[in-house]
Amino acid sequence: MEMESERREKRIWWLFAFAIAALCIVLGTLQYKWIGEVSVAERERMQASLRASLQRLSRDFNGELSAALAGLMPSGPAPEDGNREAEYLARWERWKDASPHQQLFKRIALAVPDGEAIDLRMLDPGAGVFQPVSWPTEWATVHDRLEMRLAGEGRPFQPYESLVIELPRFRMPPGPPMPGAPRRPGESEWLLLELNADYVRAAILPDLLRRHLGASDYDVAVAWNHDPAKLVLQSDPKFTGRDADATVRLFEVQFENIFRRGPRGFFGRGSQGGPPPPGPERGQWTLSVRHRSGSMEAVVRRGRWRNLAILAGLLVMMLAALGALIRFTQREQRLARLQMDFVAGISHELRTPLSVIRTAAHNLHGGLVSHPKQIQKYGALIRDESERLTGIVEQVLRFAGAQAGRVIQAREPVSVDSLVDDALAATARITDEAGCLVERDIAPGLPMVSADPVALKHAIINLVGNAAKYGFSGGWIGVRGRMADGAVEITIQDRGPGIAAKDQAYLFDAFYRGKKAIEDQIHGTGLGLNLVKRIAEAHDGTVTVKSEPGVGTEFTVRIPPAPARMPEQDEFADTIDRG
Repeated sequence: MEMESERREKRIWWLFAFAIAALCIVLGTLQYKWIGEVSVAERERMQASLRASLQRLSRDFNGELSAALAGLMPSGPAPEDGNREAEYLARWERWKDASPHQQLFKRIALAVPDGEAIDLRMLDPGAGVFQPVSWPTEWATVHDRLEMRLAGEGRPFQPYESLVIELPRFRMPPGPPMPGAPRRPGESEWLLLELNADYVRAAILPDLLRRHLGASDYDVAVAWNHDPAKLVLQSDPKFTGRDADATVRLFEVQFENIFRRGPRGFFGRGSQGGPPPPGPERGQWTLSVRHRSGSMEAVVRRGRWRNLAILAGLLVMMLAALGALIRFTQREQRLARLQMDFVAGISHELRTPLSVIRTAAHNLHGGLVSHPKQIQKYGALIRDESERLTGIVEQVLRFAGAQAGRVIQAREPVSVDSLVDDALAATARITDEAGCLVERDIAPGLPMVSADPVALKHAIINLVGNAAKYGFSGGWIGVRGRMADGAVEITIQDRGPGIAAKDQAYLFDAFYRGKKAIEDQIHGTGLGLNLVKRIAEAHDGTVTVKSEPGVGTEFTVRIPPAPARMPEQDEFADTIDRG
């Protein structure tokens, strides 16, 4: 009935464990799905935030460039007289004193039509004058464009890919307007400014990137639109702009802001020559960014796996806690049963000798026994049962002392020979009654051990007594003493039925008694081997068991040898010297 109740409790616990495990799996699956949804939302949020940051960066860059152009470009139509250069020089001086980016432009020049030709006057910053120069070879495309526009074949503000920015100045054509034809301004000269790409690469773009992207978690590449292989800026040689997480256009000249101060009729929305509207897709450069982990998708994926790892760790901890709870609960239940068995067993163990002693005393007191031999027999019976009762009480008291931390008393150098001899003398009656032959084999010259002689002798008595009780069928008990691996080994061996493998794991637990011992009704408290283990460990040693059913059992106590000179010996020697 008790076994059936125990099995039913185990089934309930296992069902509970399976239910919790299934719940953890369901929660893990749902969490995996939710983390996936959160990861997608996080990726979209990060991409939106990155795009917004790049748009602000583009706006700041283009705005800075346009502000510089507006500061250098005079307002209003070109003057009729030849004093045009003074106006440009005055604005350049004011801009140079106010702008923090004086190296923004590499060269500044004026292009002035002279008949069918276009003269070029380059600003000499040191002299503060415009000097006539020949058109530079690298400006050939600009020269061709201006000639086409002078001939009426081009349009102002039409973007093209070049570092040179053309800012036209307009003038109304002379004479009265033609009947039925609108009077439109014409381009009379151009302010040409060549962007300093080296300065932009070294100063302006890094500052904008730090301002809008913060710590450099991104690889950056800036390339020309017409030739993506031609890079203006590259933070990592491996990143050329492909597989970017986000892109934005740069280097857009905002003509509508530069010429906002001009006459209203010059650049009205219906004007054919009006400036193009600004837009995110305009600009001669493309700035591409990619997260240094490889891509933003990789960042989100790594964060997702990190969250999943944390979740898995929590679930494993929950399952481990559940397993530990089940194990501890079962262990407590098992300990409670062992304690109940111990109480029942110790009650029986105490009742038997007490009953024998009481009966013998009653018979002696009542005069039922008068023959001297019978009186002697009753006296021996009372003596034996009293010794048995004393052994049980001593065992329980030693266990209580061990529970309180008082396993051993003061240690002293002890001879293994004398220790074994005393233990065998104390167990002689038990081994004789069991009919066992005791074979003593102590190696000569064994070093002394630092031990509590009473406690260590008690441990050996326990092991020899167990060999006599449980291994009596073998008819032989071996007690050996050896030095092995730097420790003194005391081995007690029998040739009895052996110990089942499932019982060996619990032999040294308090209150535990093997199934066979209970079935054979062998007297015991279940405390002996637990005390042996505690005594061995208190001496910095160990106790081990080797057993094979049908062959026998072997217990080995290993104790380290005593130092060459014990402190007590030193003090005693000092006392002798002083005497």
